[in-house]
Amino acid sequence: MICFRRARCSSQFLQLSNFDVFSKKAKPLPYLSSINPHLYPSSSGMKLSNYQLYRFWSLGFSFYYYSTAARTSVPSRSLRRRISKREKARNKPVLDVDRFNQAVEKLPPRFNAEELHNVMVFEDDPLVCLELFNWATQQPRFRHDVCTYHAVIKKLGVAQMYEEMDKVVNLVLAVPRIGSETLFNSMIYFFTSARKLTRAVMIYKHMKDSRNLSIRPTIRTYNLLFAAFLGKGSNSYVNHMYMETIRTLFKQMVDDGVEPDIFSLNTMIKGYVLSLHVNDGLRIFHQMGVVFKCLPNAHSYDYLIHGLCAQNRTNNARELFSEMKEKGFTPSNKSYNSLVNALALSGEMDDAVFYLWELVDVHRAADFITCRTVLDEICRKGKVEVALKLLRDLQDKDVVDGHDYRKLLHVIEDGPADRNMFLQ
Repeated sequence: MICFRRARCSSQFLQLSNFDVFSKKAKPLPYLSSINPHLYPSSSGMKLSNYQLYRFWSLGFSFYYYSTAARTSVPSRSLRRRISKREKARNKPVLDVDRFNQAVEKLPPRFNAEELHNVMVFEDDPLVCLELFNWATQQPRFRHDVCTYHAVIKKLGVAQMYEEMDKVVNLVLAVPRIGSETLFNSMIYFFTSARKLTRAVMIYKHMKDSRNLSIRPTIRTYNLLFAAFLGKGSNSYVNHMYMETIRTLFKQMVDDGVEPDIFSLNTMIKGYVLSLHVNDGLRIFHQMGVVFKCLPNAHSYDYLIHGLCAQNRTNNARELFSEMKEKGFTPSNKSYNSLVNALALSGEMDDAVFYLWELVDVHRAADFITCRTVLDEICRKGKVEVALKLLRDLQDKDVVDGHDYRKLLHVIEDGPADRNMFLQ
């Protein structure tokens, strides 16, 4: 049974192409030949009957009408993956045989792992280093040590040859007696750099389950994982999902007796702020110096001030801001701009202008959004002359350049109704 829609499409195609079923000539469509030249019958020299021509063009039009690939020039995702894989295979480095032979000649007749390590360290080509590692594996009475595994993993990781590095890592994990804390931390570092977080966590579990106490996770191991889970993206939902993993890792670290340092505690505060759990970040902050040995630094205050200002908790932000300056820390650009924006949006214009000039006095940079917010809120209260005077003062202090000055002047002249068009 022929589908009515398909028959209607075929009839529309015949009208569009002025095609006569009973004539000997058919007027082809150019886009069919551009899609696939093999579908073009006139170029192949084939002699088709009128009915065969009709069937060919009707099927061809149905393919064009129903297929998305025929109407768009964007390749599919699977095709892009195949193209990328072919490009990687084509650009795969080739072993320099002469250089490899020169490296082999540097080794004594019965070399040990330390001598092999010395040759591999001074070898710049990672592929030669890997081939030298594999060649030494096949030599009789030779056993690799931690130093040789570490050397080849570092060479391959720096060269971003992660597939080859993964094979060497599997060799290390297959030998229980081989390993060190530095070696496994290097594996975690390169896997997190490649965003292979599953492999990095697997290395961490291998270290944690090991009977050798010398390769148990240290504070550097946890800091590498903290930085990997929190170092990418600013999406609060993604940070919230990763924060559960970071919270679990932090609890395991404390339970295993590893004392957190300032980096791990600041990572927890930053993670809580980015995942919109500022109160949990404040809890960690107040435990610093009481439960944990290290004291807060400037980054600890900056993260919390920014998080409090994002939630419009200006009173708490000002308290931390004053405490930060009393302890001798200078707030960052982000802290100053966040506080000025929050105060301006909450209607506290006098304090906002005060901190804005304090920002200028301590040689911090006021961004365009901060200046626009302050001027816009002043104009919203009907004080256009005050806003113009403030803008001229900002230009005299070189806070805004000529381009930003013209944009801010348009914001003041056009009023709050057109303020969003100047955010571009």
